[in-house]
Amino acid sequence: MEPKLINKYVKLKSLTWWAAIVPVFVGVLLALGNVFQWELVVKIINEFAPGVPPAVMINSGLVAIGFRGAIK
Repeated sequence: MEPKLINKYVKLKSLTWWAAIVPVFVGVLLALGNVFQWELVVKIINEFAPGVPPAVMINSGLVAIGFRGAIK
């Protein structure tokens, strides 16, 4: 991949980038928590986002990152 393309989407100093990467990270944790039976992780995430599947969290974060990259 071209470094310019990566720099277009990854902005470590941007608050909007961090707000978009958090759902991706939480979705991956929830998916892994369901697979590996991490009850505490799943319980904590479900307290903050009840009933939201991991795929929705991951996709919403990726969409936000994509929109942010498209706007710039």
